[in-house]
Amino acid sequence: MGQLTLLLGGARSGKSTLAEKMAKKRAQRILYIATAEALDDEMKMRIQKHRQQRPADWKTVEIPTGVGKALKVETPDADLILLDCLALLVSNVIMKSTKDFDHPDEEELQESVDAEIAALIRTIDSSPADWIIVSNEVGMGLVPPYPLGRVYRDLLGRANQRLASKAEESYLVVAGMALPLHEISI
Repeated sequence: MGQLTLLLGGARSGKSTLAEKMAKKRAQRILYIATAEALDDEMKMRIQKHRQQRPADWKTVEIPTGVGKALKVETPDADLILLDCLALLVSNVIMKSTKDFDHPDEEELQESVDAEIAALIRTIDSSPADWIIVSNEVGMGLVPPYPLGRVYRDLLGRANQRLASKAEESYLVVAGMALPLHEISI
């Protein structure tokens, strides 16, 4: 198993930029896993901009859900795998698993997210490549005013904790600066 690095931070904190810089320093053959889905015109433009910013020699695959399973089927030829981002992956799983957006079944959604994260961790554990995973830290903001938002916040927080417990390095990124959480953990 390669090294796992987790980068956490708020929106526009610089975590994706830092992840890409780390990837360039650490490896030559990079697989970039994008989890965003182009569901509206604004998101289509964001995705296009991100595609143009990435180096041409990086292989990019778009996998909105089932990342672990997809990579088991097609073993990537990469020294480093950069997954951007776990927050969207968890959101995608929740949106596909929710039957009633006004009254989400937290237990059912927890099972769906747990299965996604467990498959991802199994893939990471069996991969010789290093991994960098980007995720949002959503537990430091306001409490969402609607049930599905609160469930999402809780499930992503738990997923972040699971990956942080497996990671050799974890960073909190704020204003483009990275605080090494793995050095201050109790």
